[in-house]
Amino acid sequence: MPELRKDPIVGRWVIISVERGKRPADFSSPSIKRKAGGFCPFCPGNEYTTPNEIMAFRPPGAGFTGWTLRVVPNKFPALQIHGDLGKTAEGMYDRMNGIGAHEVIIETPVHTESLSTMSLKRINDVLWAYYLRLQDLKRDKRFKYVLIFKNEGEAAGATLEHSHTQLIALPIVPALVKEEFESAKKYYDLKERCIFCDIITQELEDGRRVIYQNEGYIAIAPFAPRAPFETWILPKEHQSFFQPRNNDFTGLAEILQRTLKQLDAVLDVPPYNFIIHTSPFNEEENEFYRWHIEITPKLTKIAGFEWGSGFFINSVPPEEAARFMREAKVDG
Repeated sequence: MPELRKDPIVGRWVIISVERGKRPADFSSPSIKRKAGGFCPFCPGNEYTTPNEIMAFRPPGAGFTGWTLRVVPNKFPALQIHGDLGKTAEGMYDRMNGIGAHEVIIETPVHTESLSTMSLKRINDVLWAYYLRLQDLKRDKRFKYVLIFKNEGEAAGATLEHSHTQLIALPIVPALVKEEFESAKKYYDLKERCIFCDIITQELEDGRRVIYQNEGYIAIAPFAPRAPFETWILPKEHQSFFQPRNNDFTGLAEILQRTLKQLDAVLDVPPYNFIIHTSPFNEEENEFYRWHIEITPKLTKIAGFEWGSGFFINSVPPEEAARFMREAKVDG
């Protein structure tokens, strides 16, 4: 029988349609196959085709093209960095200028690499780039939030196949983040406990939805996932904003890569989206919210029922998804 499950954080209901139950091989989402050759603006030697870099990692003595990671403004930004907010009203409606920052983190100079295949040191560098850009952008008092997100594969929204992440700095807190944040605060006010801490404690005791864990982090299939094989990575210790654990991202790099390798093994290198949810700039240090990464393979399409009702239909129970991933044979 199908189940309705309620997300404990935001109260969103999802339908776990077990009668439609699918195994990994039943999904037809196209595998990501990177091809060498052809022109790519993100490959070394083509730096002139991107806007001037904001930041780059280069080994000592390396020339301009000897970078291992670059951060550049998006050539076609969703928001404009220059100007003021210009908040105005039009009758009952509110609007402001489209002020923000839109950047691209080019994660590797090697066109055929991905977060699943590059070295842990390189993933560690990617995570440090995220953190350093967050720290820089929060100095701009126009911005209240930075959303870091990755579209991996054309089906997930990527227009270039070279591995990259994007970030957008916003003058407002996104609605989904605000919903999580305020719901977590209400839970804390009621119970004097962090809801994410309680989720991790219960998942460790239950075990069925735990995918993988190391000393500092845990990967779980959430109780009420919106999509098949949705996966969350959370720090085990309470951290309200995205930051390195003990000034080191090695543990996060390890669990992130292993989780992506498990998804690749189970779903034949699927397209996916991942996002980092962290606390807003004006309340980074708090006792009730915990930053986390949400990874969602692009296996299904949102259609009329989902748009009209707000319900998501998931054909793979999270317990089954976690089991498939735990049993996947991956290196490391």
